[in-house]
Amino acid sequence: MADHTGHYMGTEINGRWWKRYKKDGFFARGKGTYWYDEKAFYFLKYLADDPMVIPLEDITDIKLGTWHAGQWGAGAPVLKIIWEKDSLLLSSGFLLSKKREEVEAMISDLQKGYLRCH
Repeated sequence: MADHTGHYMGTEINGRWWKRYKKDGFFARGKGTYWYDEKAFYFLKYLADDPMVIPLEDITDIKLGTWHAGQWGAGAPVLKIIWEKDSLLLSSGFLLSKKREEVEAMISDLQKGYLRCH
């Protein structure tokens, strides 16, 4: 998949928007590029050296919403990747497209990958 632009909204710990995951580049919100393959979902924030990586094998669910980590998506669909790391349940939110059907297609692609891992 080719790189596309998007916005990272943050990563919540245990569903609490005020409790944010701060390791491995996940603390700072911002714009960047994303892509995914058969191994992981990647998001490279502008001015960062390394992408944030969510391995497909760590994903437990994928949801669609309008809010994430205390931020409103301004009507755009928010992709929420629910995953586990270091015994924590994390939810990372991304604005990847204003078109719901495009985000739903991404969810379908990612689900095929993470379901294959489980």
